[in-house]
Amino acid sequence: MKFSFPCSECFCSTSEDKVVLKYDKGQHTSFFFYLSPFCFMGEGRAKNFRLFTYHELKVASDGFSSKNKIGEGGFGSVYKGRLRDGTIVAIKVLSVELESMRGEREFISEIAALSDVQHENLVTLHGCCVEGSKRCLVLDYMENNSLAHRFLGGEQNRSRFSWATRKNVSLGVAKALAYLHEEKNPHIVHRDIKASNVLLDHDFNPKVADFGLSRLFQDGTSHISTRVAGTLGYLSPEYAISGRLTRKSDVYSYGVLLLEIISGRSVVDFDVEHGEQFLVDKAWAMYNSESLVDLVDHLLLEEADDGLRSEAVLFSKVGLLCVQENTKLRPRMSEVIKMLTNETSVERVKISQPGFVADLMDVKIDDKRKSSHSF
Repeated sequence: MKFSFPCSECFCSTSEDKVVLKYDKGQHTSFFFYLSPFCFMGEGRAKNFRLFTYHELKVASDGFSSKNKIGEGGFGSVYKGRLRDGTIVAIKVLSVELESMRGEREFISEIAALSDVQHENLVTLHGCCVEGSKRCLVLDYMENNSLAHRFLGGEQNRSRFSWATRKNVSLGVAKALAYLHEEKNPHIVHRDIKASNVLLDHDFNPKVADFGLSRLFQDGTSHISTRVAGTLGYLSPEYAISGRLTRKSDVYSYGVLLLEIISGRSVVDFDVEHGEQFLVDKAWAMYNSESLVDLVDHLLLEEADDGLRSEAVLFSKVGLLCVQENTKLRPRMSEVIKMLTNETSVERVKISQPGFVADLMDVKIDDKRKSSHSF
């Protein structure tokens, strides 16, 4: 089944000249974060967290020069910078619109999500800048940019990614999500898992980044209702048509990413004869025709042995399990890891039809049905 959604966002305002940030987390509960030059305190926890001045970051990035620009997203630009102690960092400068406060909500979401997480597959937040309307985040600098930058865009890029590297990236992202969904308290739903939000270090180890759309889940919370945001192709259909966000929404996005890593194909392709073709749809057709091996990137198959082919097909099946239309049938991320590492067999697991979002314009969501359970 194909679904559609309208693109929409909401905002959250805070005090402009203070370093006290407020957000609503869970259902109707207010929390405050106090930022000092040496520590970040939230929910009773404290850790080293630096409050930078805008001048410091401007100097570190050579005036936010274009030569140091390493990325750009919907809410701002990212620059490479060198701090006074020599540390190389990524400086994310968010674009905050004073009237709508667009960008402020994303700033708070990133701090809320990354303030006390510690995982080898999650980007580290070193500090931030809060000066007037200026909002900056200081994060790990990743030598190999993003998976989208290094992996997508042609055979020359993909040829650098052996099957071992692709497995490592797939498992790393799965472990990060399992930590966020099941170990971290409160639980975190990323809400925008995609290739451009998976960063790669010098050794191509993955780190999930960009938590600007993330939401926190208190214990016992099965879902929250929020305005729909995400990326076409990765967006789970049930969230797109209802605005009900669950951890299974991230599982869906991960499944699409996994199929992308295995196949080397774009999430959405355009064919002159068939028009738009979705990777999920292609994978499902190949599965039904018992030709799932044809989904595997031909660059991997050229010199592949039976073991690699078998493992790549296994990963493809796990990807399809993650994008099933029925959310109850999608595995949890901890179960995904067991499947990918052969701790749990998928040979006899029945895979049902996937769902995917086909068009942004077909379905209009009534905002009156939305509640304000998200922060």
